[in-house]
Amino acid sequence: MIHNHENILVMLPTEESEREAFRQAAPAASFTFCQPEEATREQILQADILFGSPRIDIIRENKKLRWMQSNAAGPDAYLVPGVLPEGCILTNASGSYGLAISEHMLGMLLMLIKRLHTYRDSQHRHEWKSQGSVTSIYGATVLVLGMGDIGSEFAKRCKALGAHVIGVRRQDTHKPEYVDELHMMKDLDELLPRADVVAITLPGTKETAGLFDDARFTRMKPGSVILNVGRGTIIDTDALCRALLSGHLSGAGLDVTDPEPLPDDSPLWDIPSALITPHISGFFHLRETLTRILKLSVQNLTRWENDEPLLNQMDRQTGYRRAESRNIQKDTL
Repeated sequence: MIHNHENILVMLPTEESEREAFRQAAPAASFTFCQPEEATREQILQADILFGSPRIDIIRENKKLRWMQSNAAGPDAYLVPGVLPEGCILTNASGSYGLAISEHMLGMLLMLIKRLHTYRDSQHRHEWKSQGSVTSIYGATVLVLGMGDIGSEFAKRCKALGAHVIGVRRQDTHKPEYVDELHMMKDLDELLPRADVVAITLPGTKETAGLFDDARFTRMKPGSVILNVGRGTIIDTDALCRALLSGHLSGAGLDVTDPEPLPDDSPLWDIPSALITPHISGFFHLRETLTRILKLSVQNLTRWENDEPLLNQMDRQTGYRRAESRNIQKDTL
């Protein structure tokens, strides 16, 4: 394959050393580097290869794009037919977010089970009073739905703190050492009544849409906590509100909601046991996340130039990453 004169657009914050790593990976290419929000329509439409997450209404007009490396772990919107050209390869950034998002999840979980969110509310009211009993990660049963990079990193942290960790995968029955049990998605209804914590790290697909409805919340253990950093569409928002307001669930930690942004008049905002962040756990707030994405990008660009299979190729039918292209990062920056 000839790679001369490719127009490569990098819509990611970069330092000069990182830009130089891109140039060395593809010496014959023409590069444009810009901040994500600064990419022009012309730059996006001229790209043969693109690193980042361009606007959907613009990228769907680019009929020459050959490969797009998303900076998201779940680039759902780009999997929709007609958004990318038929033969365009889409790769995701799985492997880059595990550290940042698993720590965010752990922070949310500790805040909820130690009632720190209610103490913060009391602080705003200038109230000095106990908020009652708390629970612990130690000895708790933590059910992790999705055992990719994010779910695995969260499972490791809960295991290290003394939890009994149950992992759930869509396929692959190999049990990692950092989980006590491994099950398939078909076992979900039997597992829910056992879990003190349910942590969702699944992608947004047709199979996961509305996965948690009134029936599933009813099956969950009374007083349990749910965390969602996958996609907001996995949870029926109205059903979640009912489960929280009734007290059946003791808390929900959400970095994703349905819809997004969460409307001003959503009752979810005002439920004291709901902890909400605006889909930021996996952004670039932790610089290490961006560093990992850039390393993966350069590694994949090197593979592209050498006609080697790319890491993290997405299957457009399932919405998941192809198993044979999992991300094994190398120090390329």
